[in-house]
Amino acid sequence: MSKADIDENMPNMVPECFANTDMGQLTAAIEQDAPKILLLYGSLRKRSFSRLAAEEAARILTSLGAETRIFNPSGLPLPDDDVDAEHPKVQELRNLAMWCDGMVWSSPERHGAMTGIMKTQIDWIPLAVQAVRPTQGKTLAVMQVCGGSQSFNAVNQMRILGRWMRMVTIPNQSSVAKAWQEFDDNDRMKPSSYYDRIVDVMEELMKFTYLLKDKRDYFTDRYSERKETNEEFRKRIDQRSI
Repeated sequence: MSKADIDENMPNMVPECFANTDMGQLTAAIEQDAPKILLLYGSLRKRSFSRLAAEEAARILTSLGAETRIFNPSGLPLPDDDVDAEHPKVQELRNLAMWCDGMVWSSPERHGAMTGIMKTQIDWIPLAVQAVRPTQGKTLAVMQVCGGSQSFNAVNQMRILGRWMRMVTIPNQSSVAKAWQEFDDNDRMKPSSYYDRIVDVMEELMKFTYLLKDKRDYFTDRYSERKETNEEFRKRIDQRSI
């Protein structure tokens, strides 16, 4: 569709909002700074397999050149438990969400879903803080651990949440069946196809994060938001001229 077609068929649209795409932003050199990855896990058990899986993922990410931090959800209050966002654990989580370029969510599957602990962490991360969206355009990898046979209910749920948080959820994912069999006495994951899949997922996360982390603003730039900003600007100008 040509610009003339747009002008003729969509007369209510603001032409300035259709600026040419700057392809140079796509072909610009990738920043070599280490990607910053935040890892969340969904169980407070003393020997939490979702935590052990997250720790294993962090080791892999570190070996691939990432800077990693793991958030400990112990002490994090429920979002609607008459607690405001000034709670120290909430502030810690939100600061980490602002700090990172991407995330890993690792949850057990409980009653066919992610755990409440996992969901509580996600619920405390807002969609916007003073016009800044802390998760928009950041990458996300999802993993789950299972007590029995392999399932994908938790990762499927987390994918929906990742999309809601405007995150770029990578195609690959990990689901570890009978997780209690997959870790040794030193809490390290045994060699297996499950371990290999976690390596695959972390490698893919790194690739996507490198590509997107310095181009997030470009990829998340939306016509509707540009239009809104443009119209608000015009209204302010009109009001000043009255």
